[in-house]
Amino acid sequence: MYRILTLTVLGLLLGACQATPDQPAEASASTVAAPTTASESAAARLDRILADPRRSEANRARDRYRHPAQTLQFFAIKPDQRVLEITPGGGWYAELLAPYLAGSGHYTAAIWDDSAPKFPPFYAGLNRQLREQLGSDPGYYGDAKLLPFNTKAPAFGADGSFDAVLTFRNVHNWAIAGNAEAWFKAFFAALKPGGVLGVVDHRAKLGTTLEATLKSGYLTEDYVVGLATQAGFVLEAKSEINANPADDSQHPAGVWTLPPSLRLKEQDQEKYLAIGESDRMTLRFRKPGNDILHAAED
Repeated sequence: MYRILTLTVLGLLLGACQATPDQPAEASASTVAAPTTASESAAARLDRILADPRRSEANRARDRYRHPAQTLQFFAIKPDQRVLEITPGGGWYAELLAPYLAGSGHYTAAIWDDSAPKFPPFYAGLNRQLREQLGSDPGYYGDAKLLPFNTKAPAFGADGSFDAVLTFRNVHNWAIAGNAEAWFKAFFAALKPGGVLGVVDHRAKLGTTLEATLKSGYLTEDYVVGLATQAGFVLEAKSEINANPADDSQHPAGVWTLPPSLRLKEQDQEKYLAIGESDRMTLRFRKPGNDILHAAED
């Protein structure tokens, strides 16, 4: 009799330890399966967005060249940050960043001011495409903001407004226009102390002259690093995430010879498709003023 009572009491005590009215026993399995760190949670969130059916097949096909998950992780982009993307074009990265930041963070796209007289129809079309995309599902893309600006005197709102500024394959255009220094100064002003500037661009071989690169659309890493450090940034890290060893950067129509542009159309198209998209530098800079360099994010 006493033995039966003892076993019964032990069973009740064990049951109390395994489940309470506020936390059923079956919850323990989901707790174990849930992400245990902030970085894992962010990674899972991005994975869901990458797999979302709202992404077009054309955009998905470029993941193999752009490595978005690894690139944004390298730039230490977190869902609760305020992020500014510079001239996102048709919105390839906007399609990922806006929902990733929706809710706890905020996405701003710096776009060409298409209210200006005689604004080029091509760029106006890209702005329209981006507006339609981000406005198509506010519940998914959040309160993403489009920020028109003057390309001849770039500025992006109040100083210190952003945790991160990202630019993908744009620096060569500013170098060609001759005002790249002004852009990097504007990025420095827009960032909070300790903020990150992430740069991806077509990479020329070491030692290539600036004159040669301006004709090709490729830039040397040294040139881009020089622009950033002159503006006040510190180079924190480089990555080979977006490298393409098959691209020697020597093409008859420059970088636009390769996909997705394929400027030579049918001429040697199979050859250039086999090379794939360009070899690219991936650089992370930081604005000084914050001693927390987030070593865990490297």
